[in-house]
Amino acid sequence: MASSSESHDLPGTAEKKSNSINNFDVVDSSDFAEVREVKLSFFNTLASKINVETKGIEPITDEEKTENSIVNAATMWLSANLVIATFALGALGITVFNLAFWQAVLVIIFFSMIGAFSVAFFSTFGPKLGLRQMLLSKYLVGNYAMRIFAVINMVACVGWGAVNIMSSAQLLNIVNNGACPPWAGCLILVLCTILVTFFGYHAIHLYEKWSWVPNAVVFITIIVRMSMSGNFSFGDFKGGSATAGNVLSFGGAVYGFATGWTTYASDYTVYQPRNANSVRIFFGIYLGLYLPLIFTLILGAACATGTLTNARWSELYQTKSVGGLVYAILVENSLHGFGQFLCVVLALSTVANNIPNMYTIALCAQAAWSPLAKVPRVIWTVLGNFITLAICIPAYYQFEEVMDNFMNLIGYYLAIYEAISLSEHLIHNRGDFSRYDYKNVDSKLAYPVGYAGVFGFLCGVAGVVVGMNQVWYSGPIGRKIGAPGGDIGFELGFAFSFIGYNLVRPLEKKYVGR
Repeated sequence: MASSSESHDLPGTAEKKSNSINNFDVVDSSDFAEVREVKLSFFNTLASKINVETKGIEPITDEEKTENSIVNAATMWLSANLVIATFALGALGITVFNLAFWQAVLVIIFFSMIGAFSVAFFSTFGPKLGLRQMLLSKYLVGNYAMRIFAVINMVACVGWGAVNIMSSAQLLNIVNNGACPPWAGCLILVLCTILVTFFGYHAIHLYEKWSWVPNAVVFITIIVRMSMSGNFSFGDFKGGSATAGNVLSFGGAVYGFATGWTTYASDYTVYQPRNANSVRIFFGIYLGLYLPLIFTLILGAACATGTLTNARWSELYQTKSVGGLVYAILVENSLHGFGQFLCVVLALSTVANNIPNMYTIALCAQAAWSPLAKVPRVIWTVLGNFITLAICIPAYYQFEEVMDNFMNLIGYYLAIYEAISLSEHLIHNRGDFSRYDYKNVDSKLAYPVGYAGVFGFLCGVAGVVVGMNQVWYSGPIGRKIGAPGGDIGFELGFAFSFIGYNLVRPLEKKYVGR
């Protein structure tokens, strides 16, 4: 990373900064210098003494790039997706979208494949540039658009956290005859998440490296008990426009879940050395994300078919949602006390899924507005957890509806982000990392202003509005796909933003110069 003095010594920088064009930029070039001064604060000094990561959105220097394990990079997403929230989403294919088992499986395989690509792709940027995903986004979508996505991503981090905690709180509540009330279950999970995210990057990778093991044991036990129950059903492989609509809507939810880590991607590879093998990182992360996704989603769909053949399972699912379903499989007429222990273990799996959300929310807050960067990362992390707690307790009682709507909304904005970012890197930067002036990230002249990014975002929103199909709103195109409608919001959002961005970006480069 270049020092502040180096960024001010660039040829012509002083003259360019007085140019009226730059009056549109919100961030002053001294932002990161101010952040560095704040790092000497009493709070961060104390944090460093107990081995807490004090680094925020500041670029990672070559000296700090000491992480070279591809296993750590892959298990980060293995643990984060081998959790009950993934299982719960798979169940929706049967219980909400009324698909047959094999229909749900095909949707899961295809849409997860698409969604995981961008997470793995943008993870390769972390080692090369040493920038967190939101800071990197200044180079991909422009300064103004980055701020839009940073704010949305903060909301998404809280939403992810709430959805994940709700599924686990249901499981904790049903164990031992409701001895753990919903609010207490939510609080336990939030405190566990704070405990890990407080210490930062290296502690997170260490936790995620091993936390998948007990979860895998529980899921294997679920497979065995589900098979022994005899409640599995393939269902009727129906066709028609109604089924097509449900396939697209379930596919949108799966895509939103799989691709949901895109705006986090480089946050968890940023300490890898600059010469790290990008191909190894891409495929390591892709497989580390894709394999647990399809395994857990398909298992959730398979177990949900039991609600169609067993009245008691259906009753528990209706009253306690996915927690009731897992309880039915592992406890009643099954493993009894040991089954309850496994339910608690699975409920705690949510911590692995929430850790990336609560770590990244701090980085998004710091990127959204420069004064917020003066607040240490750990404070944002703790604050994000308690905001999540305040939301997930009341939302607990509407789990299915909240989860379906939220996954689709995530898919919408990430499709827009991906269309713009991929366009900038592959078309306008020709896939060349040397075009990124990451050493002078302090300077506003190093990245686009973001006019094209904002225009592309607005075009993408228009695409989403005409293509979405939710309980609360159906677009003119989405509502025409079958009797219940079909959601193609993320597909149209991607297409509209891709076209809009690539129409305006050449004009921005011509008249603004960057």
